[in-house]
Amino acid sequence: MKNLLNILKKENYKKVKFKITTTKHVLIKAKINGVLGNFILDTGASNSCVGFESVDLFLLEAKKSKTKASGAGATGMHTQLALKNKLQLGSWKDSNFELVIFDLSHVNEALVQHKAQPVHGIIGADILMKGKAIVDYYNHYLYLLK
Repeated sequence: MKNLLNILKKENYKKVKFKITTTKHVLIKAKINGVLGNFILDTGASNSCVGFESVDLFLLEAKKSKTKASGAGATGMHTQLALKNKLQLGSWKDSNFELVIFDLSHVNEALVQHKAQPVHGIIGADILMKGKAIVDYYNHYLYLLK
């Protein structure tokens, strides 16, 4: 494992700490447009997203979208898009970050029912692929290349 960490450091990967919640979700802190929030890291989510209630908080310019979202037990949900945002995970940064905006209330209701904290959104596979991510579940670190 030590060899892997040395290789990742040498290759310029950035190390980002995360927590595992009581519901076994991966919880990660992220800044969007300079504003800190709590997010679920979800390798199965195609796109990163935030809830409609977080548009003002993260200073997003929401645009209309014809795309319908599905996931976490819900389908056909109305969406909006926010283009050209800044994302920061630890010291890893992306200055051209696209977000899907949709109703996350079903996700947060489920979290609260299980006595977990609600989240602002989801960091999905779009960012994980862009950052050539490596997830170290055992040590609770996400590694992103930049």
